[in-house]
Amino acid sequence: MKDLTANSPKCLLEIDGKTIIQNALDHLRSLGVNDIAVVKGYLQDKICLPDLTYYINDNYLQNNILTSLFYAEKELSDDVIILYSDIIFEKKVVEKLIESKYDISLVTDVKWTSNYIERYDHPIGEAEKVVFDEKFQVQHIGKILQSNKKEPQGEFIGMLKLSAIGAETLKQFYHSSKEKYKTGPFQKADSFQNAYLTDIIQEMVDHSVVVHCVPIENGWRELDTAEDFNKAKTFFKNTKS
Repeated sequence: MKDLTANSPKCLLEIDGKTIIQNALDHLRSLGVNDIAVVKGYLQDKICLPDLTYYINDNYLQNNILTSLFYAEKELSDDVIILYSDIIFEKKVVEKLIESKYDISLVTDVKWTSNYIERYDHPIGEAEKVVFDEKFQVQHIGKILQSNKKEPQGEFIGMLKLSAIGAETLKQFYHSSKEKYKTGPFQKADSFQNAYLTDIIQEMVDHSVVVHCVPIENGWRELDTAEDFNKAKTFFKNTKS
């Protein structure tokens, strides 16, 4: 992100006069989601919005998304939406996710390759790609899909919903995997501590847990680079014009 995040976490970058995190909060609250928790790490003191529950990941330099999420494990009960803090999206995206009745539902962009046109600083190989079957059930997920005969059909955007059953399943797999993979790699990660959320999802799929895709066609952007930030500003300006 170059100098953009030298003094601010990514979620506080502004697009169209609103920070990324405020965009997410506004959409969630407009849909009746008001019990919201945030896991803070980098420049945590900068994030001080009201009416939120905060959890602190002080070890963010040594861990990754999955471990970071579980600092807020007590929130993983009943129906819960989980989303990355570096995505900006239209209200219709989370609205469609809320409508899903499955225990584990992932928002998957089936028009994903269009997001990588002239995206030079974040190549397509970095996408969290998804292969699903005719029932939209996940077969493979992750940045690297090895030995798959089928091409990826979508990209996981970093947003999912769990029912109470789904949340309990995720917690069970997290703790059993943490114990089982104390040393060595875990799925596509070099260690459990450095695992992505997609790694635990793949672990569940490998053990016959049904994970359902909620397909969308665009309506969101990920912000991993300064180039992404500039493209997102143009994209959301155009969607309003």
